Amino acid sequence: MSNSADFSKGLPLTRLAEGGMIQGKVGEEDAILVRRGNEFFAVGASCTHYGGPLAEGLLKGDELHCPLHHACFSIRTGEALRAPAFDPIACWRVDKVGDTVFVREKLPPPAPRHIASSPRKPPASIVIVGGGAAGMAAADMLRREGYEGPVTIVSADESAPYDRPNASKEFLSGEAPEEYMPLRPPEYYTDRHIDLVLKSRVSRIDTAAKRIHLADGRTYDFGALLLATGADPVRLRLEGASDSQVHYLRTYADSRILIEKAASAKQVVVLGASFIGLEVAASLRERGLTVHVVSPENQPLERILGSEIGGLIRGLHESHGVVFHLGETITRIDGNKATLSKGSTVEADFFVLGVGVRPSLELAEQAGLKIDRGVVVNEYLETSVPGIFAAGDIARWPDARSGESIRVEHWVVAERQGQVAAKNILGKRERFEAAPFFWTRQFGVSIKYVGHADKWDAVEIEGSLVDGKYDAKDCAVSYKQGGRTLAVATIGRDIASLKTEAAMESGA
Repeated sequence: MSNSADFSKGLPLTRLAEGGMIQGKVGEEDAILVRRGNEFFAVGASCTHYGGPLAEGLLKGDELHCPLHHACFSIRTGEALRAPAFDPIACWRVDKVGDTVFVREKLPPPAPRHIASSPRKPPASIVIVGGGAAGMAAADMLRREGYEGPVTIVSADESAPYDRPNASKEFLSGEAPEEYMPLRPPEYYTDRHIDLVLKSRVSRIDTAAKRIHLADGRTYDFGALLLATGADPVRLRLEGASDSQVHYLRTYADSRILIEKAASAKQVVVLGASFIGLEVAASLRERGLTVHVVSPENQPLERILGSEIGGLIRGLHESHGVVFHLGETITRIDGNKATLSKGSTVEADFFVLGVGVRPSLELAEQAGLKIDRGVVVNEYLETSVPGIFAAGDIARWPDARSGESIRVEHWVVAERQGQVAAKNILGKRERFEAAPFFWTRQFGVSIKYVGHADKWDAVEIEGSLVDGKYDAKDCAVSYKQGGRTLAVATIGRDIASLKTEAAMESGA
C-alpha cells in the first residue's frame, strides 16, 4: 500500500490494479490514489478524526473507511460521510493521459447542500437538548444539509461538546493534552450560527406549544426537537464513605477532578469492571498509582465480551500491576480502608465507581413520549410525538438485523444517530441501519466490536486468543445465536472489523 511516488509527476496504470489504492504524495502532502474501473480518485491519506492511515482501510464502492474508528469518506468529494470524523479529507483532480495518471490541483472542499424539496417543510427552528455526541453530530449535519434556520443546543454540561471517550482514555492517562478534547473550536459555533447554551437544564417540554422550559425560567420554541440527553452514572451509597472520597467519571470535568486527585495519591480502588472502570484503572495505573479493581463479576466484561476476552483483559491489566478482587464488592469504608464482601480490606486515597449508567429519561417521560427501557423511536429515530426525535444513549430503535428493539450506549452510535436524525428532521426519511460499533483501548491494546449481542449460545475464536493470554494481539471472536453471527470483537484485525461492519449493513 505504501509508496513514495509523487502522483503529480504521473503514475503508470500498471502500478494500480482495478479496485486498488496506493499511497504516495502530491507535492509535500500524503495522498492515496484509487482506481475504480476507468475512474481515478486522489484523496488525503489521513483520517480527519485522529489521523488514521486510510490506505490501510477498506474501500467499499465510493466510500473509504478508516481502520481506527470506522469513519467513512467519499472518494469523489472527500466528505466525511459518517462519524466519528466530521471534516472532509482533501481531494485532487486526476487526469489520465495515455497509460499514465496525473494528479493535478486540489479541489475545493464540499459546500453545504441545498435542502431539496420534500413532503416535510423544513422546521422554522430546531432545538437539540444535549451537548454530547448525538447533539453535536446533529447540529453539524443540519448545517451541512443546508438548513439555515435557528439551531440551538441546550446542554447541562459546563463545557462545549468534547471527545468523551478520551475522558477515560488518553486524556485521563496523560497522553492527550487539553486541546485534544473539544470536538470543535469556539468559532465553529459562531461561524455556523449554532446557539450553544451551556450549564442549562431543561425542566419541561410542552409538546402542544412546541416549547421547552429551562430551569432558570427561559423558554425556547421549536419547530422540531431532538432529545439527546444521554445517560447518567449509576450511583451507589457506600456505607461510611464521604462525598469527597467517592468519584464517578462521565464528564470532562469529572476527568479533570480525577487527574487532580491522582497528582497527590498513591493508591486508588475502582469499583466495577465495566469499560469505564477498566479504562480508568488503566489510565490511573499509567499515571503511576497502585490500582485495585473490585467487581462482582468472575471476569472483567464477561457479560459483554465473554470469559475469553475477559480473561485476556484481566491478564493484560495484571501484567501492568493492576490487582483484581473479583466476585466481591465493597461493604463499607472506614477512613481510607475499604472492607470487601469476603472480609478482606484494601486501602485507597480515593474511590472511583464505574458500575454502569442509566438513560436520562425524565424529560421524555414528562413530555409523554412512549418509553420502554429507553425512548422508543421508529426506524427514522422519530418518537411517538411527531416532530420530536431521539438519539444516543436514550434511544431504543428497531434493529433490522436482530428483529428486536435495542438501545446501545456507544459514542459512535450516538454520533451516527445524531446525523441520521438531523437528515430526517429535514424530511430525508433515512432509516438508521448502521451496525453498532465501539472500541476500547487499555494499556495500548485496542479491542473493536461490531454488532450487538445481549446473549449468545456459541463463541468462535480465530487467531492467537488461547486460554485468555493477555499477549494475544491477533484474534477475532464471533458471538453467535442459533448459528447466526450477532457481533464480532477483534484485536489487531482492523480490516476484518471493517468487513464485518460492511457485511452486517449489507445484510450478509
